[in-house]
Amino acid sequence: MSSIAPDLRRARIADSFAFGTQGFFFAVVLSHLPQQQDKFGLSDGTIAAGVLLASLLAGGGSVAAEKLATHWSSRTTLRLGLLLITVTGCAIALAPNTAMLLVTLGCYGIALGIVDASTNMQAVFIQHGYGTFILASFYAAWSAGSIGGALFVATTEALDISLRLSLLVAAALVLVAGLLVGPRLLGPSAAEQAPTERAAATGGPVALPAFLALGVAIALVFAIDLAVGSWSGLYLTDELLASSATAALALAAYQGAALLARLTGDIGVRRFGPRRVVRAVAVLGVTGMTVVVAAPGPALAIAGFLIAGLGIGVIAPLCFSEAGQLASGPALDALIARLNLFNYAGTLIAGVVVGGITAALTYRVGFVVPLICAAALMMLAWAFHSGAEGGEQPESTAGHAVLDT
Repeated sequence: MSSIAPDLRRARIADSFAFGTQGFFFAVVLSHLPQQQDKFGLSDGTIAAGVLLASLLAGGGSVAAEKLATHWSSRTTLRLGLLLITVTGCAIALAPNTAMLLVTLGCYGIALGIVDASTNMQAVFIQHGYGTFILASFYAAWSAGSIGGALFVATTEALDISLRLSLLVAAALVLVAGLLVGPRLLGPSAAEQAPTERAAATGGPVALPAFLALGVAIALVFAIDLAVGSWSGLYLTDELLASSATAALALAAYQGAALLARLTGDIGVRRFGPRRVVRAVAVLGVTGMTVVVAAPGPALAIAGFLIAGLGIGVIAPLCFSEAGQLASGPALDALIARLNLFNYAGTLIAGVVVGGITAALTYRVGFVVPLICAAALMMLAWAFHSGAEGGEQPESTAGHAVLDT
């Protein structure tokens, strides 16, 4: 790593802060939903509709990121996305009624999708420069940022700071972060105009089967994430009769384990190769969710969420890393943006399927769905190349084109 150029190191730090900033404000928005509910007298259905609207429009934001990045660059797109998060965050804080709150949450969803896609674009280009797998560390920054966002809300609540002021301060922090990291990101000459070895070797279109397999893997991962984030606490309190304080440990265990997996995932991938890592962590995911479904009490359920977090946390960065070897330049920007759409597909599907099952049956039965998702991840390991760092490249290049830019 000593030969890495200083501008590449600066870009890695800058994009890590962008990932962290994204996670921070996302956690702030979600953690403030109960206060929004009290302020406007919202029903659970209205809150769910707002989150659903933001998720749908985030997909539109990812499509917008593709257009912006291919026209300008991923750096410009990311800077614009962070600015939009600042603006929409202020709008959420100042929303005077329920209708405007839903509109501003939708606009925030667009900004969310733009930043999601463009941070991944930058991360993949930076990884190309490093010549080794480092993508998990960016997702570790996101996890750390989300934990920071939750703690920020807890602190402002403890200090009796108003909802409006808390959101405005958080939005101001996003603005400062965007101004600081923007100039240090990779410009088009170091990103979009620098071809990867893989793309230079193939020179052909991206294989549709490989693209779809990576997309489905991302959808499954985020479906599991949503299920744990939305219903783990209710499962412990309503079915396992845990206290609210104990129930909160379920998500904390999952997210903490995911952070640990992302902090150490780069080393594992370099040593054993992506395919082995995906198979191993998918087994951890299946094991953890099996423990969750079978748990007779809160302690064992929390242990299951921890085990699942250790497995699931590293798969999403691996998917984007694999995609980074299938294209270059503006075509890679487009590929990452399209792959990022599966994130929201998984979120929406899990919301409908798991939410419907938990409403009709029980939370325990509902968690069978993420268990099945984790098992399905094992069957998608073929889409990841088997060699460790310096080993073989992805084997599948045949198939229908999904990109021809």
